[in-house]
Amino acid sequence: MGMIDRLIGVAPTVTALGSAATGMAEVFTQNATRRMELDEEAYARAISQYGQEFASAPTGWFDSFVNGLNRVPRPLLALGTMALFIYSMIDPEGFGLRMQGLQLVPEPLWWLLGAIVGFYFGAREAHHFRDRVWPGKPAEEKTVAKVVTVPSDDFADNAALRDWAASLRD
Repeated sequence: MGMIDRLIGVAPTVTALGSAATGMAEVFTQNATRRMELDEEAYARAISQYGQEFASAPTGWFDSFVNGLNRVPRPLLALGTMALFIYSMIDPEGFGLRMQGLQLVPEPLWWLLGAIVGFYFGAREAHHFRDRVWPGKPAEEKTVAKVVTVPSDDFADNAALRDWAASLRD
């Protein structure tokens, strides 16, 4: 086959025509592979910048103390809730008095507490949600082309309808 192509001399013409078609297509649609390469490059640059930011982080006693404090709220809330159940069984009268005291807390203060706890755990959950690996979408067996009739061209007074009709023709 290589000999026939050289004899006829069609191969360079076909290659040039294919390159021209590819170049023309990339004018109208994005090259998905190139877009993925650029996205990966931007991600790698951002990660390396963040890594440089924390590469020489000091690890003194204050940093260790703050890191320890950051790990306290979740276990404290979980263990505190369990302690309330135990306290209610050990001293029901004292527990009842304290719950009556909680009823005296003004409602805006409860809203503020709810917002603080919600933002703390919401931000944490959003962080883990972004890092999840989602299962792939199953491949569809076949796609059916949707037939759309293009209305007439008398959209002289409406630019949005003109653009819409033009996009249907492409």
